[in-house]
Amino acid sequence: MLLSITGLSKSFPGTRALDNVTFNLEAGEVHALLGENGAGKSTLIKCLTGAYQRDAGEILLNGQAIHPRSTNEAQDLGIGTVYQEVNLLPNLSVAQNLLFGREPLRFGMTRGRAMRAEAEETLRTYGLDIDVTRDLGSYSVAVQQIVAIARAVQLSGKVLILDEPTASLDAEEVRMIFEVVRSLRDRGLGIIFVSHFLDQVFDLTDRLTVLRNGQHIVTERTSSVDRMQLIEHMLGHQLEEVEEKARSARGSEPDARPELLRFEGLGRRGDVEPFDLRVGQGEVIGLAGLLGSGRTESAEIMFGARAAQSGTARDADGAIAIDTPRNAIAAGFGFAPEDRKTDGIVADLSVRENIILALQASRGWARPIPRSEQKRLADMFIYRLDIRTSDAEKAVGALSGGNQQKVVLARWLAMNPRFLILDEPTRGIDVGAHAEILLLIQEMTAEGMSILVISSELDELIAISDRVIVVRDRRHVAELTGADIDRDTIVRSIAAPDAADGKAA
Repeated sequence: MLLSITGLSKSFPGTRALDNVTFNLEAGEVHALLGENGAGKSTLIKCLTGAYQRDAGEILLNGQAIHPRSTNEAQDLGIGTVYQEVNLLPNLSVAQNLLFGREPLRFGMTRGRAMRAEAEETLRTYGLDIDVTRDLGSYSVAVQQIVAIARAVQLSGKVLILDEPTASLDAEEVRMIFEVVRSLRDRGLGIIFVSHFLDQVFDLTDRLTVLRNGQHIVTERTSSVDRMQLIEHMLGHQLEEVEEKARSARGSEPDARPELLRFEGLGRRGDVEPFDLRVGQGEVIGLAGLLGSGRTESAEIMFGARAAQSGTARDADGAIAIDTPRNAIAAGFGFAPEDRKTDGIVADLSVRENIILALQASRGWARPIPRSEQKRLADMFIYRLDIRTSDAEKAVGALSGGNQQKVVLARWLAMNPRFLILDEPTRGIDVGAHAEILLLIQEMTAEGMSILVISSELDELIAISDRVIVVRDRRHVAELTGADIDRDTIVRSIAAPDAADGKAA
């Protein structure tokens, strides 16, 4: 066994990111590491590469215990990593990037001709015949990835970790990368492949390991697992008891609701193919799909955070502009993003200041909200959402994850939007806050608000959605209503073309 990880655990304040995880990698294999956001993939990689120090567990490389304390130390041991965003220097030449820190020298001066020759010879083994004196940034992302892989192999040469290497590539570029990966496998490297594209996993990898909620779920030969089994492993089973109750409690059929909004032909090349979506008054629409399927991209296009390249949005009064978040907010839209710490809260501002941000932005900074009104709004939502804080002036970064999520929701409720997009509203919060947020969604729709919910928790979508749109490979592939909103139908829709019982979206 080339690499063996046993009992790996890592905790952060309030979060157990890895819980007794086991993982192993053989020489001459490509091993997929899979799981949704928060599953523990990144933490495992960072512990392996020395970016994090593990709390417990053992890592063996070629049978020897290792404990890398930095990425440089991990490289020296033989473990290299290539990320989706190439971490090289685009303003330097290909040769300079490939041999940076290891340039051939004579009398302390770089031997330019020797460096070019060595770079050309190295890259030819990867199928690249390019001008190595040109700036790296002048080449395609695929070429940059291959150069990054070549450098990582030269520096390390035992274990190569590829973290979403194909996320920004087209089909031909993916083929180039796969040829390189297969050649490295045949040379005896052990390769960990992290990807959300399941077709690529089945095409490239020999074995796969699934993590979920920081725990090891399964390791199997890729050829022995079908897509539906793999998706079940990744998504898990939670809130199962609410499915039948929620289905029987669902209100009127979506088509019977008055239409609030209609999106037609909305899309953006490389993000999501054009889609149509009707939004009913007081309706909850669930958006289901694996990470990387186009769920968040669809939401960001509807909110103007990504500029649509096609399509229109309309309400009862005609066309509405959603080309920027400012215009979407003016049209009565709100958006609580998935990453609340990066894109949601402003950690150093108070709860009060965070709650009034969107309302103040919609009014314009020339019309400041009086401090007394800010306090009234903050106190009202602290009470209404049961935000656990000593007072409205406490820095929101000091609150728990669930209470931070409630502050983000309060920000948009203060605006009273007619259409609210919630991207993973319950991720990373405790069970009590989870239930409170689901209850809040039901209360808001009962008051007439329409809500789009993106969630990796299928049972959560089943519990609250009047309709579920399934997104796969950056396409809206199915629309499920009524009795079709169940786990099996959603998983079949995610798993394979033409496998769903729902109608095409």
